[in-house]
Amino acid sequence: MLTSRASREALRHCRRRIRPIPLSQSPSKGIATHCPPNQAKALSVLPTLVDSSSQEYKDNARQMGEVMARLEELTKRIHQGGPPAAREKHIARKKMLPRDRVTTLVDPGTSFLELSALAGHKMYPEAEVPAGGIITGVGQIEGVTCMIIANDSTVKGGTYYPITVKKHLRAQAIAQENNLP
Repeated sequence: MLTSRASREALRHCRRRIRPIPLSQSPSKGIATHCPPNQAKALSVLPTLVDSSSQEYKDNARQMGEVMARLEELTKRIHQGGPPAAREKHIARKKMLPRDRVTTLVDPGTSFLELSALAGHKMYPEAEVPAGGIITGVGQIEGVTCMIIANDSTVKGGTYYPITVKKHLRAQAIAQENNLP
């Protein structure tokens, strides 16, 4: 086990050796497209020795681009929540959609780390259950890092599926393990 002095020395050594390139100076500014826009500017790009002009690199980049495009499209669909009719009904009742509630709850300028966004995807043949019917994640509320759990009532009227319960319990376990309110 490292002593506190040894860990400080190791940390200083790492800081001297690893100097990430700021995103603003990176040739690939679009690298952070899969994260929320307010976090994209905070990311750094590590230096690399990969030959980006090689054919193997180009093939891998194309394949990965296709996979990322599918993932982004799926994520957008999941973030919509339930069907359009359910969302419109929700809004007509002057209620906020669940993701809007979470965005309003989290401190401005901070991020929300969603957990298990793909839970329930193609799990139940009789119903579509985006994000398992519940939104869970970690965010800051008035400066305190908290576990946030929001039921999505646009998904089958808020019905709990087995994956919903499992996701809810997992969020509670993570909160307990990390002392999150």
